[in-house]
Amino acid sequence: MDLLHIILIFFAGIVVGFINVLAAGGSFLTLAVLIAFGLPPTVANGTNRVGLIIQNLFASSKYYKLKILDYRFGLIVSISAVSGSLLGSYIAVHTPDDLLKKIIAVLMIFVSFATIYKPKNFADKKIFSKSKWIFMSTVFFFIGVYGGFIQAGVGFFIIAASIWGGFSMIEANAIKVFTITIYTIFILPMFILSHQVNFLVGIVLGLGSIIGAKIAISLSIKKGDKFIRVALIAFLFVFAIKLMFF
Repeated sequence: MDLLHIILIFFAGIVVGFINVLAAGGSFLTLAVLIAFGLPPTVANGTNRVGLIIQNLFASSKYYKLKILDYRFGLIVSISAVSGSLLGSYIAVHTPDDLLKKIIAVLMIFVSFATIYKPKNFADKKIFSKSKWIFMSTVFFFIGVYGGFIQAGVGFFIIAASIWGGFSMIEANAIKVFTITIYTIFILPMFILSHQVNFLVGIVLGLGSIIGAKIAISLSIKKGDKFIRVALIAFLFVFAIKLMFF
């Protein structure tokens, strides 16, 4: 890649960081850009993880300082997500994904309704019984499987699951970036050992995404849950349509 491509990737990182932290789905754009600039799809998928770690380490620390991140909940569900992501990254090279993408597109439509509807007897309070912990851990395991497999769009599922756990939209966003950080750190070595990571591109992407993440956090705090919910659903439908038809 020449200098122009690197500069463009940096600016793409700003956009991606904004989308990922404000809502989710920025990895769809990342993969498209990296592949268009000449990276093989497998390398683009692995390289994207480097940018995500940089972006989400920054965002997680910011949410923690602002006392928005429930790190206890994040750590517990991350254990399940890590287990699932290891499985997902393993089967990524063995499973055709055309049908899977269409299934996920349909699931995303349901996820959009999950961000609107929170059953009072389950989600209004952040009180976790044993059965609720089992449910949340199971959900995050399968979210981890998807995240390890393709990553793009996994934030939609994490946000929906966190909302059903009783968290506000901005708290769910904080849990999202934290959980993705944890399991991505664990699965990145698999991509490195498979020679599917371009560190220069990943670092440039990550540095750009820090700027986008900072803008997104400031905007989400200023505008509140309603704004985040609208943005999330808008992005979710766009990426669901992309998965279904493109």
